Amino acid sequence: MGMLAKIRRMHIRDGVPLREIARRTGLSRNTIRHWLRQVDVTEPKYPEKQVKSIVDPWADQLRQWLQGDSHRLKRERRTAKVLYQAIRAQGYPGSYNRVSHFVRRWKEEAAASPKRSAYVPLTFALGEAFQFDWSVEYVFVGGLRRRLEVAHTKLCASRAFWMTAYPGQSHEMLFDAHARAFAAFNGIPRRGIYDNMKTAVDKVGRGKERDVNPRFFAMCGHYLFDPEFCNRAAGWEKGIVEKNVQDRRRQIWQAAGERRWANLEELNDWVGQECRTAWEAMAHPEWPELTLADLLQDEQLQMMPNPRPFDGYVEKPIRVSSTALIHFQRNRYSVPSDCAHRVISLRIYPAELRLVADGVEVARHERSFERHQTYYDFRHYIGVIERKPGALRNGAPFADMPEPLLVLQRHLLKQTGGDRVMADVLAAIPRHGLDGVVVAAELALESGRPSGEHVLNVLARLKGPAMTPPAIETPLSVSEEPVANVHRYDHLRMEAGDVR
Repeated sequence: MGMLAKIRRMHIRDGVPLREIARRTGLSRNTIRHWLRQVDVTEPKYPEKQVKSIVDPWADQLRQWLQGDSHRLKRERRTAKVLYQAIRAQGYPGSYNRVSHFVRRWKEEAAASPKRSAYVPLTFALGEAFQFDWSVEYVFVGGLRRRLEVAHTKLCASRAFWMTAYPGQSHEMLFDAHARAFAAFNGIPRRGIYDNMKTAVDKVGRGKERDVNPRFFAMCGHYLFDPEFCNRAAGWEKGIVEKNVQDRRRQIWQAAGERRWANLEELNDWVGQECRTAWEAMAHPEWPELTLADLLQDEQLQMMPNPRPFDGYVEKPIRVSSTALIHFQRNRYSVPSDCAHRVISLRIYPAELRLVADGVEVARHERSFERHQTYYDFRHYIGVIERKPGALRNGAPFADMPEPLLVLQRHLLKQTGGDRVMADVLAAIPRHGLDGVVVAAELALESGRPSGEHVLNVLARLKGPAMTPPAIETPLSVSEEPVANVHRYDHLRMEAGDVR
């Protein structure tokens, strides 16, 4: 409502005196009198007072950064805190709140003040529930920039969280993420809240009806918690972990993306330390005087005890080729040669593969997420070499033997029948063990003239029982101590008539 119209109604229609109008409006009587005398006058507009901000010298730089970030993926955009630290390094003397206000105002103007939804605040008892979710991050691992799936597990009451990075979201990685999180929390809540991820839900029905994956349900039964699933397109129902994804991306994963990691385990060790550090440093949102670590101590008393980890492998039958290799995710892995042409069981873990035949583990390999690679264990082909020793010269699995065996092979293959001799040396590995054969090969090489017989003799001595000479009792005693005197030896030769 315009002030001029209000004044005219009070004075002309209601007969309010000028003094009372001035009291009600806060305007002077002269101003009111001036407005009433005018005809067709409009209410004056005063220019907005321009107040200089300490951010103004850096405003253009901040706008440039914000404009550039608007074209990036949402998870790669810099936060107000990151921008504050950047201009502070350039000499900005002000506070973070000024920068945050500038960034917020710029985003509102850019988005034309979008309408925001309202949500109901949630509360959880200690030990009641946890929330689980995945996020995608990009980190340099093994010299390459890789796409990683990060498992987020967050306790709803204490807000303690745990993160583990994996190459994918398959079942074995999902189970391993739960085992690591529960071990870090030292307890298990009574409920787990999930979205409708494919590794947990086979089919989404009406309302809360879900066909839960049997393997996932077995994990829940092992840890004794009840799984609950959100409605479709209702991410706010697990908003605690959703916010954790955003916050940790800014606080941890941006720093992780600036470093180089040798392998995934090294990265996860660092992330785990960052999580524990955050527990000690972050204040709880509902009890600011307490940290997350303080609340976690209380919540551990209310959680269920943590049993042994769930053996969360994924098993599938697989056929062994004629070259004693199995194919898995575009890579090849060796198995013992007597398994060739058979169908055996492959047990898939996050970091390794185990091959089982007739209920007995026959091979184990470190799992690789590269492509088109072949991983051999030369011991798997010893049975073939015993029958076909000539394959030693160009056999691909034997290029990865320990260095002493490779050197011994080069010596033996120069001799006639050396391939058969080398095959006999390798055939001793199942009986004496790889370490024993390697030690025997080293001792044989030190002699200068290594041979297969030398290696086998050394193995026999190493494996044979230690012989202790028996003690002999005699009444004889030495009357004259022996003296090391070579001239005595020459004297004895002359007494014997040996004058040569």
